[in-house]
Amino acid sequence: MAAIKGKDTKPEMIVRKYLFFRRLRYRVYSRKLPGSPDIVLKKYRTVVFVDGCFWHGHEGCKYFRIPKSNVDFWRHKIAMNIARDYANNVDLELAGWKVIRVWEYVIKTKAKRKKTLETLYNRITGLSDIGYDQSNGKDNESIAAEPNIQYGELKASPTEKGWN
Repeated sequence: MAAIKGKDTKPEMIVRKYLFFRRLRYRVYSRKLPGSPDIVLKKYRTVVFVDGCFWHGHEGCKYFRIPKSNVDFWRHKIAMNIARDYANNVDLELAGWKVIRVWEYVIKTKAKRKKTLETLYNRITGLSDIGYDQSNGKDNESIAAEPNIQYGELKASPTEKGWN
């Protein structure tokens, strides 16, 4: 377990490089905020968490599977992670922050990566408000592989600049 990284993981680095490419400036792992968000965009009052499917209990995902040994320990650990994530979301929202969670599986495959990163950029900058029904009143969003929201075209495609 000592070899498993907690910071600067590959999915985090992909998201951070894309946001920097799109000229968004951010801070990483702000300890002043609940949960030490992976990315903090102060200008947009938005925090981004890049969650691993195993560690954050992403049900129904092929990357989430309880180990065969010490099952009770792992179920408890993952349940506590989920509860802590929820508490951090509530604390951040009460403090006026918009919380976005990106699942690891949508960043791992190149097929889903482009759409996910564009969706993330649009949600951060507020471009997703065009044609988006916000009647549910939730600011806490998880980015999945196929969002049901249609977004306008971006000015520069990531594939044109080598972001594929």
